[in-house]
Amino acid sequence: MLEGKAVIGESDMLQTMQRDALDLAAKALDIYDVTEPTEIARFIKKEFDGIYGPGWQCIVGTDFGSFVTHCYGCFIYFCIGSLAILLFRGSAGPEAEATHFSTLEADKA
Repeated sequence: MLEGKAVIGESDMLQTMQRDALDLAAKALDIYDVTEPTEIARFIKKEFDGIYGPGWQCIVGTDFGSFVTHCYGCFIYFCIGSLAILLFRGSAGPEAEATHFSTLEADKA
């Protein structure tokens, strides 16, 4: 496991959900080496999908940027040592959904 305490950078999750995210990250780091960020992300994502329903996305690494749209109450960004973890449930805004449906209607015509 990567040594160090988890430090939450940003989150709008309930405390219990945050605790699950931190616990699952610690468990993933017990199973996988820090050099396997894709496996760590897959583990956390699948566990959150199982607990809280589908649609979760997880990014793990030491150097990445992001700009995401997420469901309210379903976002956390935290670090354990030098490893950063971003976990969120994706969401398409109303504008994106309307555009998507308009495109589908246009395709049918």
